[in-house]
Amino acid sequence: MTDVTARRSKTFEWVDPLATADQVMGMSGLEYMHAVRDGTAPWPPMGVLMSLEMVEAEHGRVVMTCAPGEEHYNPLGIVHGGLLCTLLDTVIGCATHTTLEQGTGYTSIELKVSYLRPVTLDTGSLTATGTVVKEGRRVVFAEGGVVDAEGNLVATASSSLLVLSSR
Repeated sequence: MTDVTARRSKTFEWVDPLATADQVMGMSGLEYMHAVRDGTAPWPPMGVLMSLEMVEAEHGRVVMTCAPGEEHYNPLGIVHGGLLCTLLDTVIGCATHTTLEQGTGYTSIELKVSYLRPVTLDTGSLTATGTVVKEGRRVVFAEGGVVDAEGNLVATASSSLLVLSSR
């Protein structure tokens, strides 16, 4: 039986993403990433939930950080791979978004993740970099990597993403 005194809780707040959709679609992808980084556009709810922070955004490249917490642990006492997968999917998607024109979106077609090292609270803050490998009008190819606070590579990913044209 679980000791109820060991229970923890965490709350968070976010902005309704549907209320800001027009703002997002009214900017190029790079403009939107800069607005998120600079705090003039809200971070999407998933980013808030996963404790992601935008550090850098340029055409075809995005860098984010994530501070793993107890709430990200699996029953084996390590950070759940889903956090790393979400971090990689997000940073790769955002790198893709920086290459897109105003009114254009994207969605992941596939994502392949390789986990290289376990992550715990002692690992410290994670830094993820997403980079577009090949731009395209229909499909974009991109990759990403996550390093721990000491610079050790803990996970990598490659992805293809479908460009959703508003035209």
